[in-house]
Amino acid sequence: MSAEVSGNAVGLAAERRKTMEHQRTILYIFDRSNRSNSVLAAIKETGCEVVSTDEPTQGVALLYILGQVSAVVLDGQVKKHANFDVAESLRKICPRVTVVVKCCDQIHGALSSTESCVSTDQLPAVLQHLLNEV
Repeated sequence: MSAEVSGNAVGLAAERRKTMEHQRTILYIFDRSNRSNSVLAAIKETGCEVVSTDEPTQGVALLYILGQVSAVVLDGQVKKHANFDVAESLRKICPRVTVVVKCCDQIHGALSSTESCVSTDQLPAVLQHLLNEV
């Protein structure tokens, strides 16, 4: 099951919060110009609920509202186009959340020491490993 967030994100998130309490959830924040069905399919391979948005501020708000997610997949393009450090904002809200940066094969920007760049092919295995550790 997948939920793409648009419009009334707060209402949708609050409504889904009850149904996701016992289900693992992955938050996927993607760049509007770079949405990839293959990335979404790779995330879904984990069997987790997927909540996605193409707005970085909405993604940060969703993490705050949901309270806890198993992981955040952040499209590397979001880091380039957002006017704030999305990964840092996510970590400030939920310091224990793992932020996986989905990058192309070539890394164009510097990553922080707590970020790793993962290709679409590697994404299911990386997420599954993270889920097994929780």
